[in-house]
Amino acid sequence: MKKILLLSDSHSYIDETILKYVNQADEVWHAGDIGSLEVTDAIEKLKPLRAVYGNIDDAKIRGEFPLHHRFICESVDVWMTHIGGSPGRYNPDIREEMKTNPPKLFICGHSHILKVMHDKKNGVLFMNPGAAGKHGFHKVCTMLRFVVDSGSIKDLEVVEFKR
Repeated sequence: MKKILLLSDSHSYIDETILKYVNQADEVWHAGDIGSLEVTDAIEKLKPLRAVYGNIDDAKIRGEFPLHHRFICESVDVWMTHIGGSPGRYNPDIREEMKTNPPKLFICGHSHILKVMHDKKNGVLFMNPGAAGKHGFHKVCTMLRFVVDSGSIKDLEVVEFKR
């Protein structure tokens, strides 16, 4: 069993509120637009991190993290990327893979819009944690917490905090 904190679109922002939730997790997953390695360094001092780079991330960040990260966590096939679209509107670069080899959990960021839904057509749970940073149009910062345990995803919780 692993407690996961999922965030995206930090845009160089990290503070004590975010780090409080980092401390409560077993692993932290960041779905891109990190903005600065100071963000990932602060997280990695506390917990293991899995991350992908986003469209605003520079060459240093792109050298540290991949565009796509597919991995198994507690028998759950996870695919994380920054610009992935959403069910019914997946990014053209990943559509075929979603049809032929879908993960159990697909994670992306980019939109700054919190969204969790089942993609019934592909049998995938889709998650976008919204934006944890202060840059963008969103009014509230959001992250997701959940548990991955023996092939299941449970105890999903939305974390909201003021911008």
